[in-house]
Amino acid sequence: MVKRSLEASLGGIEQAKKAFAHKGWTQDNLAFEVNLKTRQPIWRFFTGRPVERHIFIKICSVLSLNWREIAANAPEEFSESKELGTAEFLDIDALVQQVRSQRFDKIQDQCGTLQLLDVTRPVRIDDIYIDVNILEEIASLQWLEFADLQNFTSKEFDGFGLGEVSQTQMAGIAAVQTYSKLRVLGKPGAGKTTFLQHLAIQCNRGRFAANRVPIFVTLRDFADETRVAGEFHLLNYICEDFLTSGISDPSVLETLLLSGRVLLLLDGLDEVLHQQSKGVVNEIRRLSEKYQKNMFVVTCRTAAKALNLRRFTDVEIAPFSQDQIVAFTQKWFTAVTKTNTQDKQEQAFEFIEKLDLPENLQFQRLAVTPLFLHLACWVFHQQNKFPTQKPAFYKQCLDLLLGKWDETKPIERDEVYEGFLLPQKLKLLSQFASATFEQGNYFFEQRIVEQYISDYLGDLPNASTEPEELELESEGVLQAIELQHGLLAERVRGIFSFSYLTFQEYLTARKIVASYNLQALKQPLERLVTHITEPRWREIFLLTVVMLRNADFLVLLMKQEIDALAAQDPYLQKFLTWASQKSLAAPESAANRAFYLALAKTPHLTPYFALVCIFDQDIFLDVALDNLVMECKSNFADVYGCNDAVSNALVIVQDAGLHQVLQQLKDLLPDPEQSRESIQTWWQTSHSAWMEQLKTAIAKHRKIQHHWHFSPQQQQVLQQYYNANQLLIDCLNSNCEITDVVRQEIEASLLPIEEISKWEWQGG
Repeated sequence: MVKRSLEASLGGIEQAKKAFAHKGWTQDNLAFEVNLKTRQPIWRFFTGRPVERHIFIKICSVLSLNWREIAANAPEEFSESKELGTAEFLDIDALVQQVRSQRFDKIQDQCGTLQLLDVTRPVRIDDIYIDVNILEEIASLQWLEFADLQNFTSKEFDGFGLGEVSQTQMAGIAAVQTYSKLRVLGKPGAGKTTFLQHLAIQCNRGRFAANRVPIFVTLRDFADETRVAGEFHLLNYICEDFLTSGISDPSVLETLLLSGRVLLLLDGLDEVLHQQSKGVVNEIRRLSEKYQKNMFVVTCRTAAKALNLRRFTDVEIAPFSQDQIVAFTQKWFTAVTKTNTQDKQEQAFEFIEKLDLPENLQFQRLAVTPLFLHLACWVFHQQNKFPTQKPAFYKQCLDLLLGKWDETKPIERDEVYEGFLLPQKLKLLSQFASATFEQGNYFFEQRIVEQYISDYLGDLPNASTEPEELELESEGVLQAIELQHGLLAERVRGIFSFSYLTFQEYLTARKIVASYNLQALKQPLERLVTHITEPRWREIFLLTVVMLRNADFLVLLMKQEIDALAAQDPYLQKFLTWASQKSLAAPESAANRAFYLALAKTPHLTPYFALVCIFDQDIFLDVALDNLVMECKSNFADVYGCNDAVSNALVIVQDAGLHQVLQQLKDLLPDPEQSRESIQTWWQTSHSAWMEQLKTAIAKHRKIQHHWHFSPQQQQVLQQYYNANQLLIDCLNSNCEITDVVRQEIEASLLPIEEISKWEWQGG
C-alpha cells in the first residue's frame, strides 16, 4: 500500500525554499495557489513534516518542481493499476494532481519550446508567446454580394484582412473558458499550434484549468499510427501516451474523462490526409460526445472548415494588432538574438520605428501574421534594416507557403496537383494575380478563379480535353492553394482574394518581368507604363524595376510617358520650362525642380519645404521670398509682419541689386508706430503698387513668379506629373540595375516636352 502522506527531504526543502523565494510569495499566497483554506499544510511542507500526498504534489507543481526530487523516500514509479485506480483514489482532485505531477515533464518537453524557422536552437515558449485574440465571427461564412467588395481600395482591403468585419474580439484563453468544445481556425503561420502549446503549459503549471489534466495530441501523428493499426481509436492512443509517464492503468484516463477533468488539445485537423480525415473527425466527435464534461480545443486551418465538428464552436485567430506586433518584436529580439540586452532593446525599437514608415507598408501588411513577423525580424536582425530587395523577401515568404512551411513540421499533404513544381505553381498564381490586378479586382468569385485554373491546366501537356474533368481538377487545385498554401482565402461565401495584397502585387510584377524576359518583347513594359498615374500601381513599378535584369528600357519608357502628360498644354509647358530653368543652376537639380513645382502648386506649404531644404541656401532664399510675398498679402493690420518679413529677407539676400530694391521697398512701408488711420490709408492707396514692385523685383532677380493660375484640370495634370516624377526618382533609388549612362541621362533630363527634341533617345 502506498503511503497517504509525503514529507520533503532536507535537500528538497532547500530546493523548494529557493523556488518559493523566486516567486516572491508569502505562505498565504502559496496556500491560495494550492487552493487550501489554511496555510498549515504549507508550514508542514517547509518544515519536513508529513503532508497529504495530493497536497504535497500540488505544492510542488505550483512551484514548478518535480515532487519526486523533493520528497524523502519517494515511492517507485506507479506501475500497478491499483496505484492510480479509483479504488485507491476516491478523491478526484488528488488523482488529477497525481497524474499532472507524473506527466509534468512530458508536457513541458512536448509543448515548452518552439523551433522557429531558420533559428538553430529551440526557444522557450514563455520567451516568445504573445496572447492571441479571437474573432467570434468567421468572415468567410458571411453572405455578401460581390458588388459590395468590388470597389474596395487597397487600404480598405488591408482593413478587411485585419478582421474589421468582425465587431467582436476576445482573448484566446477567454474563448477556451467560454466554450467547452472549441475549434480554433487560422491561416498558415497564424499561431494555432503555439496557442495550443501555451494552453498545455499553463494548465500543466496550474495557471489555467488547474483542476484538469492537459493532454496534447498532434492529429497527424495519431492518423499515421492509426494508418498502421488499421483503426481509429483516440482513447487507446492517449493511453499509450500515458504509458510513457508510468501510468499503465487505462481506468485512470477513463476516470478523469468521466469526471470531466481533462483539457484535450488536438492540433492540426487540416494536416490529416484526406482519406483519413473522416475517421479522425468521427473519432473526435465520438470522444467529445461521450465525455462531454471535459474541455476540447481543436486547431485547423480556416480553409479546412468544411471538416465539420458537430457541437463545436468555430472561432478564428485574429491578425496581430499594433500592440501585439510591438510586444512580439520586443520578445523576439530578447529571446532569439545573442547580443547584449541593451543592443536587443535598441534593435527592437528600431525595427518598430522603421516598420511604421510609409515605404515599409508592404512589410506592415505581412507583419500581422506571426510567421511573417518572425521572418521580418530575422532579416532585420541580420541586415539591421528592412531588405531593400523586397522581391527576394516576398519570394522567401511564398516559398514557405508553397511547401517549406509544411516540410518544417513535416506534414504530408494530398497531392491534388501532383507533378506541379514550384515554378509551375508560381506561374499559375502569377497569371491569375496579374489578370485580376489588371482588371482592378482584389476580390473574385470562385467560378472566376476556377476558370483561370482550368485555362492553365488545359495548356499543360497531356491535359484532359473533357470539360467536366477539367472542372473537377480546377476545384481540387483551388482547394489545395487555399488549404495547403493559404495564398488564396475565401473572404465571404464563394468570394476569394489573395490572403495578402502584397502577394498579389508581387506576383503581378513577377508576371510582367517573366513575360518581358522570356518573350523578349517590349509590350509588357509598355502596358505597365500606361498605369504610371494610377496610385495602386505604384508598388508594381517599384517591384518590377528591381526584378528586371536591366531596367534601362523601363525607366526610359516611364520618362517618355511622364513627358507626354503635359505635352498638349502650352501654359503647363511654359510653367514647367520656368521650373526647369529655375533649378538648373542649383546642385541636385532634379530634387530642386520638384521643390519649385510644389512651391508653385502649394505656396502655403513653404515652411515645410524650408525645413526640407534648409541646407540649400539657394532654395532657402526662395522660400523666404515666397513667405515675404505671402506675409505682405495680408491686411493693413499686419504691417508688423510685413516689416519683419522684409527684414528677414534682407539678412539672407546676397545679391546686391535685389538687396537694394528690398531696402527701398522696406523704406516705403509705413511706420508701424503711426496711427491706425494712416496705415489704413497707405494700404488702400499704395499697397497694390508696392506689391507689384516686390513681385517684379523677385521675378527679375530670382526668376520666381507668383501669378501662375491653373484650372482644376491643369492642377490634376500637374499633380499627376509631380507624382509620376517622384515615382521615377524612387525607382532610380531602388537599387535596380540601370546603366550609368541611362541613370545620368534621366537625372539630367527631367525637362519639359520641348526639351526632349535635344535628346538622342534609343529604346530597347
